[in-house]
Amino acid sequence: MEDLLEKALQLSVLKTNQKLPDYKRFLYKKIKNNSSKIVGIYGARGVGKTTLMLQVIKSLNLPAKESLYISCDHPIFTDLNLFEFLDFFSKKGGKVIFIDEIHKVKNFQKHLKSAYDFLNLKIYFSGSSAVQITNPDFIRRYSMYKLPILSLREFIELFYKVKLTPITLEDILNNHQVLSEEIIRTLRDKRILALFDEYNTYGAYPFSIEDKNKFLDKLQAVIDATLYFDLADIYKINIDKIHTLKKLLITVCVSKPLELSIEKLANISNISKATLYKYLDYLSKADLILHITHEAKRFKSVRKPDKLYLANTNLFKALCLEPDKGNIRETFFASMLSFGHKIYYVDRGDFLVDERFIFEIGGKNKDFSQIKSIENAYLATDNIEISLGNKIPLWLFGFLY
Repeated sequence: MEDLLEKALQLSVLKTNQKLPDYKRFLYKKIKNNSSKIVGIYGARGVGKTTLMLQVIKSLNLPAKESLYISCDHPIFTDLNLFEFLDFFSKKGGKVIFIDEIHKVKNFQKHLKSAYDFLNLKIYFSGSSAVQITNPDFIRRYSMYKLPILSLREFIELFYKVKLTPITLEDILNNHQVLSEEIIRTLRDKRILALFDEYNTYGAYPFSIEDKNKFLDKLQAVIDATLYFDLADIYKINIDKIHTLKKLLITVCVSKPLELSIEKLANISNISKATLYKYLDYLSKADLILHITHEAKRFKSVRKPDKLYLANTNLFKALCLEPDKGNIRETFFASMLSFGHKIYYVDRGDFLVDERFIFEIGGKNKDFSQIKSIENAYLATDNIEISLGNKIPLWLFGFLY
């Protein structure tokens, strides 16, 4: 254990001395200032969890032997007994440890529970897969944070250095005309619709700032790593079935907002309905798709199809050549609202949000005919810079976080 800790300390120094972005995601202060003994960060691959952890560890300014960063996908941590390692680090004077890719450790939940119960050690951990990290026992015991994709607001701040303030959903609904005009003024010579197009193409993942020309290759690698390493490892899925998962993703990509016909999808993928439901659950928890149910299912078991979307608009370019425009619009709205809000789909309009607000998503010429006479109904409209009457610019919902 002494040798392992020594190697881990050497790797930690190398990692924490790397140059980090100045830009900090919106969760940075909450995670840094959290007083809980154990803090967990989960989310999709590529959204910046490792960078966030390294920014926090640097801000602590602790001696190297008191603070440690490890990544559990490194070969030296194969077959790691995590609790024994944490115990040894603590006894050697360790105060804070940052554990990346924790889902690579067998039975990591039990090790964390023991550390929580018996060790005087502050632990931050992260995992690319939300599957096990978000189980109810974890949420009760630890402070858990989901780090989502970049919002449109964050993308503009990161790429164009324009400081912008998050806006609540209620503020958007009540003051969208004033807010859209203020943002347009703040952007000065930068056109919001052009920025919105950029965001939908490559703006959801922070790594795109490294090289936009390599973004697509890197995103495809993220998708494959999520499928062939994270999901395959955690759920012990055979490689041939992983190909089926990717085929399901492509089906969602090429379709119009897909009302889920289990029979149809089961026939396409040549798997049973029970297995299909299970696979869709895996893809949803891995943040590759959004699985949105009908609002009537809140109250009773009804035979209503569900809707499937890709988890964000950037995934379209990586998975299909000519996605449906309406699908992209609805995917953007759903991806922004699904963080921090409850979202269902409805028969009249497209989405019910927080069980209060109905939204119809459409292009510039979309009218209110489909949501006429519905209380608390709004039109989120693409291809408009500022509000036109009761039409809310679709891009404005990218400022929720």
